[in-house]
Order: sequence, then structure tokens, then C-alpha cells
Amino acid sequence: MSGVRDFLEDRRDRFVDELVEWCRIPSVAGAPEHADDVRRSARWLADALRTVGFPEVELWPADAVFARWCAAPGAPTVLVYSHHDVRPPGDAPWETPPFEPVVRDGAVHARGASDAKGQVLSHLWGLRAHLRDREAPAVNLVVLVEGEEEVGSAHLSDLLEDPRLAADLVVFTDTLLLHADHPAVCTSVLGTTLAHLEIRGPARDVHSGAVSGTSPNPVHELCRVLALLHDGKGRVALPGFYDRVREPSDATRAAYADLPFDEDDWVERTGTRAIAGEPGYSAPEALWARPTLEVLTLRAGDVDGPPRATIPSVASADMSIRTVADQTTGEIGGLLERWLADTVAEPYEHEVTLSSDTAQEAYRTPDDLPALRVLVDAVGEAFGRPVGIMGNAGGGPADQMAERLDAPLVFFGTGLPEDHWHAADERARVDVLLAGAAALAHFWEGLADG
Repeated sequence: MSGVRDFLEDRRDRFVDELVEWCRIPSVAGAPEHADDVRRSARWLADALRTVGFPEVELWPADAVFARWCAAPGAPTVLVYSHHDVRPPGDAPWETPPFEPVVRDGAVHARGASDAKGQVLSHLWGLRAHLRDREAPAVNLVVLVEGEEEVGSAHLSDLLEDPRLAADLVVFTDTLLLHADHPAVCTSVLGTTLAHLEIRGPARDVHSGAVSGTSPNPVHELCRVLALLHDGKGRVALPGFYDRVREPSDATRAAYADLPFDEDDWVERTGTRAIAGEPGYSAPEALWARPTLEVLTLRAGDVDGPPRATIPSVASADMSIRTVADQTTGEIGGLLERWLADTVAEPYEHEVTLSSDTAQEAYRTPDDLPALRVLVDAVGEAFGRPVGIMGNAGGGPADQMAERLDAPLVFFGTGLPEDHWHAADERARVDVLLAGAAALAHFWEGLADG
């Protein structure tokens, strides 16, 4: 392992230069003005994979990149999954422009630096380190890096039809580490679906001075309804929401309790101000083993420009529902629809739209999967510290991939809670990315050794 670390450290500047170059490409998925940029980002990655040595590299529909290097007869075949598309910069000010990467305090600051271009680049450099004294990987590698994960992976199902993606194991690279000094391997993600709610009052925007006190105001009703989604203790109040939720197992509780999780440190690194939510559970249990419903956006009236002093005709909200094992996003979405039908008062009209086409189910890596132990050992070797077990409060198409490919899945990520995913001032620590690359180099060796 010392040879791997020396190899990577000697090439640190080259690694940083590549990440900076790739992050300059504003590969914002779902934005028509950036469609060419997403394709350019895919071409950049394809060229990088060829440079590493992959003999088979292709650009696939939906700006996905496919690569394959199968030169190890009898060894397992591993599919590496991630994405190269990024979220929009958002309206909050950045300390430096989001697509003009800078290196500061040992980190690359740019949109996509951590989520997930830095993670993908760790794979490329981990493989380079693995290949420093061999001509081909010790395992058979297949790579699928898609270009629309941030907008729901609508075409992933079609991509998974290709028989060349068949694998014995999937490595899902789009998750977090607990702490740079206290690594932990993620073993689960939550399911996720989005809901858009519109409540309608007057038939059109109406001057408040003419109708105040007599016109139904959809803002008032929206706020009333949203306030009823949680009880006074922070639990989701939808009837039946928790019916299929199992309590965390004793082993899971013990694993989470063993983590060096400091609430003050967590609040400082995430910027959440405080830890709130469902009582009776530790913060790690609430984050990774309990379902949630969050209101993400509210819209009504004149949000831009000077106000017109009108009662708006429509008020809307976007919600994110996170589910755990045994729940399904379809079932929980149905609970929300029925509850709204019973709760929204007359004379208001409402409409709720569920993102069923891009919904993702929860997934957990089997506790007894041998590859999980190999990964834990590899991360411990690379970081030089004991490794814990954690979950991830986000989602992703992990369950879809495991089911469609009929292969177990492990999670590997180098993101940190303070990397500001999806927010302003995203960043990625270079030392963590290189430690991740070292872990992957060791992981391929461990898998091949069986």
C-alpha cells in the first residue's frame, strides 16, 4: 500500500489539473442551454478512460459513458456506476464562480468537484495505481457513468438492457464518508420520490384591496396543510406512513453507536444550525434508518420584482419523500394523495403530481456480502484508521441496478458532509480523493484474491 500512496502522491498535481479541467465544463443536466456541455463532459470522460487503458469505450444515449476492460478470466466482473452531470449553481452567491475551479486550502472548489466528478476521477486514478506494475486489472471492469442522474436517471432503465453490463458486483460511487479523519463505509441509501402540490384559490390573481377578507387565499391553505404534515414532535403525520417501517436492528444500532459522531461537529460541518426531527432516535439512526418527508420549495405571489398587492390564484410546494426498506415510493405517494384529498378544505382545489417515473427505492448491501468486508479492509488500509459502517440519507438508482443486473451492490464514496453538495461553494478535499483512489487500488487486489 505504501507503493500505491507514493504513486498517487507523486502525481497529485496531475490529478488536480484533471479535476479542474473537467469541472470547467458546466455539465448541468436538464438545462437546454447546457446540453452541449453535458455531451462535452461525456467526451472528456471517454478520452480519460481511453488514456487509462480501457480498450472498449463508447458514448451511449442520454450522454452516458460506457467502458469495459475484461482481461482476467475467472476473476469477478465488477460494474462501476456513477454520474458526470451536475446540479445548477443555484441563486445563492458563490465565493468563486462555480465553473471556474480554484484550489484553496487543499480542496478543489467548483460545481461537481465532489458530486461526482471527483469521485469518478478517484476511480480512474485508483486504477492507474493498481496498474502501476501490471498490464491489465486483476478483475474484469465495466464502467457506466451516466449524464442525467441529477434529474432522475430517466433513461437508465433502457441503458441497463445492454448485456455487456452483466456483472457479479456493482460498485455504486455517489455517496459520502462520515469524516475525513474517521472513514466509514456506506451500506444503505434511502428511497426517494418528489411531490409537487398546487392549491388554487381565486380564478385569477385579484387585487387584495378589492377582495381581502372574502377571497380564499391559497397561500393560507397551503401553509395550513403543510403544517399538518408533521406532528408536534416532528413525526410525519400521514396515516399509515410508518406501518411498514422496521426498527433499526441491534447490529445497525450498535454500528451507528460506534461511529465517532459528534452532534456539535455535525452541525458545524453541515451548517444545519441544530439537530431536529423525529424523537427517540440518535442522529445517525434518524438520518439513515428512518423515513422522512421534507418541504423543499414554496411558491406564491410575486416572488420576483415589486409586489402587485394581489391575492395569488395559485400557491405551490415541492416535497421530497425518503423511504426505507419495506416501504415503496408508490405506496407512500398514494398515502399522500389520499391524505390531501381529505385535508385540503373547500372551496380550494388542489393537484398533486408525483415523480413516479424517476422514483427510486431504498437499498441495503447484504451484511454478509464478502465484497463488503474486502471494501472495509481496503478503506481502512488506505486511510490508516478503523472503518465504521454508516448509511446515506440520500438516494440513487442502487436498487434498480441491483435488481436489473441481478448482482449485489456496495457503495463507495469520497464526499464529505461539508462538501456542500447541491449548494453554493461545493468543494472536494484532494487528500480524501487520493485516499479514495488508494482504497480502490487495494479493493481490486482484494477482490481478485477472493
